[in-house]
Amino acid sequence: MYHTWMRFFTPGPAHHRLGLVCLGVGLQHGALPTVGPRTLDHHVAVVISAGGGWYRGPDGRRTTVTAPALLWLTPGVAHHYAPDPATGWDEGFVDFTGPAAATYTELGYIEPDRPVVPLSDAAAPRGVIARITRAARRDNPLLEVETAAAVHELLVSLRRARADLAPDGDQVLKALARDACTPMTVADHAARHGMTAAELRTAVRRGAGCSPKDYLLGIRLGRAKELLAASELPVAAVARRVGYDDPAYFSRLFTRRVGMPPVRFRAQQGRAVPGGWSEQVPDPDDPPIIERA
Repeated sequence: MYHTWMRFFTPGPAHHRLGLVCLGVGLQHGALPTVGPRTLDHHVAVVISAGGGWYRGPDGRRTTVTAPALLWLTPGVAHHYAPDPATGWDEGFVDFTGPAAATYTELGYIEPDRPVVPLSDAAAPRGVIARITRAARRDNPLLEVETAAAVHELLVSLRRARADLAPDGDQVLKALARDACTPMTVADHAARHGMTAAELRTAVRRGAGCSPKDYLLGIRLGRAKELLAASELPVAAVARRVGYDDPAYFSRLFTRRVGMPPVRFRAQQGRAVPGGWSEQVPDPDDPPIIERA
């Protein structure tokens, strides 16, 4: 016996301009029937939280699937899969499409060449699928936008749940973030970790979806924005604080990436705050509030 619930959607042209849209969602468990062989024109994330089975791709090789796991079904790729008939499995699936899927693939969140992905825990992705399920009532006027937003959240949740990666980055990424504002080159960072520049590029690309240069730059510019908004330091001093000895180069780089020069950013975002800015990240479960009399 098996049990299936599913619902499919047809978002309009305006919703497709959101970048990603949800085309369907389903929950199934038990000794489900074999799927395929088939080829789709959109993406499907199949999250398996219990049980096991098998997957076969276009190369004909059969891969064992053991929960918790993710099956990536990508456009144009033939696939064939099923749970073990003796045990079945528990799955939740989300169909989606949109131009942003190409960017998520470039960043490593979607892996067409790795259709079976072991997960450390399926609870968080299944939680997102549950929210899509709750939004899927036919009288929900926010259906398309609510489910589209949840697809973005699902991709992040699946990235965090991958068994081969730490949820918040490995030690190399943490060290790069810690030392990002020091005047070190990518080669310097690689040498500090006993790696070649190529090995560092591979590690950062795999963990963060970008090059070491872009990873460091994002952290440096974020810190520069904070200093410009929260202090009266001259731009040259801000540049030095974030690792640039040449303030003119820093200003050109800032302008190219941010879309405005540092002085304009300060004019728009600068603000004096009583007591100064805090470096402590607020607890979202206990945010600072104004006490009522």
